[in-house]
Amino acid sequence: MRYTTVIKQMDTLFSGQVIVVDKYAIVLQALPVGGEMLPQDSTVQEIMNTPGVSSATPVLFVTSLGSHTTIPTLPTNFSLGIPVKDWQSVLGPIPLRKNGHFPTDDSSNEIVVGPSLADQFNWTVGTVISVNGYSLNVTGILDTQMALLNRSIIMPLALAQTVYNYPGSVNIVAVKPFQNISEQNLTAALNQKIENINALTETERNDVIQPVLQQVETWSIGIEAVIFVISLILVATVALISVSERRRDFATLDAIGAPTNYVFKLVITETFLIGIIGGVLGLAFGSLTAIVLASLYTNIPITLFFPSILQIMPPVYMAEMFSANVVLCCLGGVIPALSAMKMRVAEVLRADY
Repeated sequence: MRYTTVIKQMDTLFSGQVIVVDKYAIVLQALPVGGEMLPQDSTVQEIMNTPGVSSATPVLFVTSLGSHTTIPTLPTNFSLGIPVKDWQSVLGPIPLRKNGHFPTDDSSNEIVVGPSLADQFNWTVGTVISVNGYSLNVTGILDTQMALLNRSIIMPLALAQTVYNYPGSVNIVAVKPFQNISEQNLTAALNQKIENINALTETERNDVIQPVLQQVETWSIGIEAVIFVISLILVATVALISVSERRRDFATLDAIGAPTNYVFKLVITETFLIGIIGGVLGLAFGSLTAIVLASLYTNIPITLFFPSILQIMPPVYMAEMFSANVVLCCLGGVIPALSAMKMRVAEVLRADY
């Protein structure tokens, strides 16, 4: 669920723009996978010569797997190279932490980093870090909760091309249409005019990954349904055993004049309390397990996940699971409660006394 959330968050990047990538690249929201690099100058020039284009922003998007990643196919951080004048058009109005500032020109060695990376490596404004043998000066730390930008190093495009050895090349060009031009019409014009590229609207970028996300969500719902059914059976079984062991007590209560529904309320109250206590413990241990797994999968220290626990386990999801757990336990107590109500007092007392 966390990974699907991260992918969906990428929608905020390049919002309202057409993305141009290599013909054979696959774009997952904003992340290009596979394909070749595009020659920056010639591609941007051809795009700008296409009718309906307001602006074209070349972007270099690089993923890093890290040196100790548990799962080698899972990126642990990202690097974005963007022309300085176009940072806001790509990133949007994302603020920086106190005392930070964005790079001033394309020829500088100034960079901005995500808060998760900064916290992990104790980077602050003014820290000089080494990336691929180049010394880079951290001039700002993003103040964002977006997962992708949390783990990003953002730098001027020319600097990124030098650091990652992609001279004059990019893998994304973000194209903004004029107000009276639709994304669909501009996409069709770009694909027809320029060879070996693939222009995608925001909807088309979503269509690539949407079937996968739907499959994941369907499996998630199916797994939850199976777990709930198993849990319901377990609660009912435990409650039946409890009622069976205390049938003499229930029969005695009935014999001294307790109301007919008293035993029913007693059993339901017990299962209700089990649901509350179990829900609290489940959320606590479940949240801890979630951040431990996230730390193992990404090789990010577990302490960095505690401040963002409410992002990994959203409050709404916690409330849903807690409520479902309490309702499930109450339902599991219905059959044992009815069984306790229907027991024959005389037979129980004769057998147990």
